[in-house]
Amino acid sequence: MIIMSKTYTPELTPEVLDRLETYADVFRDDFTHKKQALWSGVYLQGLLHDGERKSIEPLSGRVTLPPGLDAKDPEQALQQFVNQSPWDDQELASRYRQHLAKTFASPEGIFVFDDTSFPKQGTHSVGVQRQYCGALGKKANCQVAPSVHYVSPTGHYPLAMRLFLPDCWIEDEERLDEAGVPEAVRQSQTKGAIALELLDTVRREGLPGWLAVADAGYGVSEEFRKGLAARGLKYIVGVTDEMVVFAEEPKWESPGQADGSGGRPRTRPRLAEGTTRPVSLKDLAAKTRLRKVTWREGTKGKLSGHFAWLRVWPGSGWARGECAGAEPIGLLIERQADGKLKYAFSNLPPETTRLRAIRLWKTRWPVEQGYQQMKEELGLAHFEGRSWRGFHHHVCLVMMAYGFLALEQ
Repeated sequence: MIIMSKTYTPELTPEVLDRLETYADVFRDDFTHKKQALWSGVYLQGLLHDGERKSIEPLSGRVTLPPGLDAKDPEQALQQFVNQSPWDDQELASRYRQHLAKTFASPEGIFVFDDTSFPKQGTHSVGVQRQYCGALGKKANCQVAPSVHYVSPTGHYPLAMRLFLPDCWIEDEERLDEAGVPEAVRQSQTKGAIALELLDTVRREGLPGWLAVADAGYGVSEEFRKGLAARGLKYIVGVTDEMVVFAEEPKWESPGQADGSGGRPRTRPRLAEGTTRPVSLKDLAAKTRLRKVTWREGTKGKLSGHFAWLRVWPGSGWARGECAGAEPIGLLIERQADGKLKYAFSNLPPETTRLRAIRLWKTRWPVEQGYQQMKEELGLAHFEGRSWRGFHHHVCLVMMAYGFLALEQ
C-alpha cells in the first residue's frame, strides 16, 4: 500500500481559488441559506491562507469576500456563521465523506483511530478538564476528541471527530445547557465507545474498509477490540507493557469438576496443573529476540527498526478463568531508535508475515502527520469559542479544508 504522508498547502492563486469555489459549491445544498454556503467558502479560504493563527479574528482579515456577500464587519459575520448559525455539521460531514470517497474509497481501506487534544485555559470551553493531553505529553487542562481517519492506497483524510465529555460535565446539566450540548450525547461514554460510534456512522454510508489501527489509548480496552472484531474488522492496536499473555497455549480445567478436597465444585475454569502462568509483555520482550526489519523507503532513506511478531494467548483475568478458551492473537513488539518498546495486539490471520504486520501498523504515522498539519497549518487547534456547536462546526470545516488539499494533491 502506497500512502501519501502529507498534503501540501498551495499558493492561493486565482486558479486555485476557482477550484476552491467549485469544491465549496459541492456542499451548497447542505446549508439552509445561500449566504451560509457563501460564508463556508470564505471560511475555507481563510483556513487555507498563510498565517500563524486561524482563529476568526485574524482569519477574517485575510479573506476576500465573493460577489454577492457584503459585510461591514466580516469578523462578526464569521463568528455568527461558526458559533450560532444552525447549519447541520453532521449532514455536511456526511456529504464531505461521500465526496472524498469518490476519489479515495478502496476495499483496502484502513480506519485509523486517534485522540486529538486541545490545551485550554479556564473551565468554560465545552468538555474541558484536567486530563491527559497528547499535544503536551502530560496531564493538563484540555479538550479531547476521539477521531477516525481513512487510509487507502491513493491517500488519506479525516472522517469524523467528536468531543469527549468527562463525567464532571455529564453530571452538570447547567454547564451542558450553557455549552449547547445536544441531548443525544449527554451520557457517560468512554473514548473507545465514541470511536466505535464514529466508525458505525461512516460505515453506514458505505465506505469500504477491512482493518482498524489504533494506539494504546484504545487498544488496551478489551471491549474496544471485541467491538472491532464484532464488526467484522481485523485490527492491529497498541497495548501497554503491563498486559499479560500466555507464551504457550494454556490448558484449562473445566468448571463443575471437584478439586478432590471435598469442597464445592468449582464454578469457573482454572489453569491445569503444570501450565505455565502468563507473563507481562515487558517480561516477554526481555527474553524475545527482535530482528531488524526495513519496511519501506522514506524521503530520507530506508525506514527500519527491530521487531518481533509472535502468536500468544490472552491472559487478562486468568486467575478467575476469564480468558479460558480464548483464541490466540498476534503480538507485535517494536524497539524504537531510542530503545523504547512498543506493543500491539492483532487478530490478523496466523499466516500474516511479520513485514506485512509492520507495514499495517505503520499506517497510523502518516495520519498523525495529517492531524499535525490540520493543527499547525489549517487551524484545527485555533478555535476560541466555547460551545458544542461552534467547536464541531469548526472541526467540520477544517476537515473539508484538508479534503480539498488531498484532492489537489
